[in-house]
Amino acid sequence: MKKSVDFFDEKREKRKGMSTRRDFMGMALGGFTAVGAIGGLYAAKRTWDPLPSVKAAGSTIIDLSEAKEGEPMTEKWRGKPIFVLKKTADMPAHERDVVVDGARYHVSIALCTHLGCIPAYKKADQTFFCACHGGVFDTSGINLPGLPPPSPLEIPPFAIEGNTLVLGSEGPEYLEMKKNNLIV
Repeated sequence: MKKSVDFFDEKREKRKGMSTRRDFMGMALGGFTAVGAIGGLYAAKRTWDPLPSVKAAGSTIIDLSEAKEGEPMTEKWRGKPIFVLKKTADMPAHERDVVVDGARYHVSIALCTHLGCIPAYKKADQTFFCACHGGVFDTSGINLPGLPPPSPLEIPPFAIEGNTLVLGSEGPEYLEMKKNNLIV
C-alpha cells in the first residue's frame, strides 16, 4: 500500500522553527489579557484602600499640657468618647497608666464594657460611675469586682509624641501594654 502524501504535513515540516500568524495572535491576546487583569487588580485594590480623609479622621491628637490634675478631659476618636485623666499624687499608680514627662494619665474609651453606656467621673470618689447598671471603674479604668461590667475600660491605640498623645497609632508604650495583656 502506498502512503498518501498530505499537503499540510509538508507545509508543517517547512515551518517547524517559524511561528505562524495564529501563534502571534494568541500571544498578543494573552499579553493584552494579562495587562488588563493587572490593571483591574490595581484598580480594585485602590477602591479597597481607605481615602486619605478617612485615614486622617482615624487619628486624634491630644495636647496633654492642657490637662489639669484630677479633672478628666473628654475627647472624640472615631466617633467614640475618650477619657484622659491626669492623675494626682494621691491616685494609685497602675500598669495601665500612660506616663508622659513624669506625669501619669489614664486614657480609655469612655464606654462601659457592660452595655456601652458613658460613665461619669465622680471627683469625690475618684471613680467613673455608670448610672445605667451601677458599674464602677477606678481611676485606672479597672472595673470593681461584683458589679456588672465584665472587664476594664478599653485603652485605644496610642502613641506618645513629645507632650502629645496620638490616638489611632500603636506606639511602643501601647505595644508594651498589649504584650503584658493590659489591653482588653
